[in-house]
Amino acid sequence: MTTVLRYAAFTSDPAGGNPAGVVLDAHGLDDLAMQVIAGEVGYSETAFLTAPATDVQPVRYFSPKAEVSFCGHATVATAVALAERDGPGEIVFSTAAGLVPVAVDAELRATLTSVEPHVEDADDVPGALALLNWSADDLSPEMPPRIAYAGARHLVLSTRTRERLAELDYDFDGLFRYMLDRDLTTLQLVWQESPTVFHVRDPFPVGGVVEDPATGAAAAAFGAYLREIGREQPTITLHQGDDLGRPSLITVEVRPDDRRIRVSGTAVPITAPA
Repeated sequence: MTTVLRYAAFTSDPAGGNPAGVVLDAHGLDDLAMQVIAGEVGYSETAFLTAPATDVQPVRYFSPKAEVSFCGHATVATAVALAERDGPGEIVFSTAAGLVPVAVDAELRATLTSVEPHVEDADDVPGALALLNWSADDLSPEMPPRIAYAGARHLVLSTRTRERLAELDYDFDGLFRYMLDRDLTTLQLVWQESPTVFHVRDPFPVGGVVEDPATGAAAAAFGAYLREIGREQPTITLHQGDDLGRPSLITVEVRPDDRRIRVSGTAVPITAPA
């Protein structure tokens, strides 16, 4: 019987953050079995460690609908689960996107280092706005739309007001098709409270859920986006999940001597092993 652990990532409260499934021993599972388990768990992602641990730990991520190349919150959850079992330290995960080092400290706070990020122009922004029921006037002129990547692709759209961000009501099927056509994992919808504090929401129809309460991969991509547009800070804080009743806190670090982005957060168990 496969043991599935359940953790809430980017929170210290089991009722907050983003739930993730974690399978620490998935060595004998094929693709179909992992997809079935992810569907039964029902979280936005479940992580599977697919080979015995060596210097590099292979990991795969499945949403209820499909495999994804990289998932930040499930990586944090998996790293904390391993630290609880084996003690804190450093782990290198081998993902479909590349190698992702994660350090877990004595307080079980995990910091992942992204793969090499990049940022590109976004196509058909009006199409995305129409599916979101947003207008061009809702967008902040200081933070232009871009597609950002740090293991997965995310369309970054920044709004002028917190009220616009709070009123998320989008065309699920239409946005699903739009995102599939552009290989997008989420939309990173952003409102800037201050130079170092942002509120974000991430529609995730391609994963089979309306919205992600905490998205570590998008947070890493957003750090790269801020650097690309010249608005980076050494450390920023992202508040996510507030509008869902699952508050999450994500820390993003941008270093001048390393293009990779660091994303930090905690994780806590939310059930006994199944």
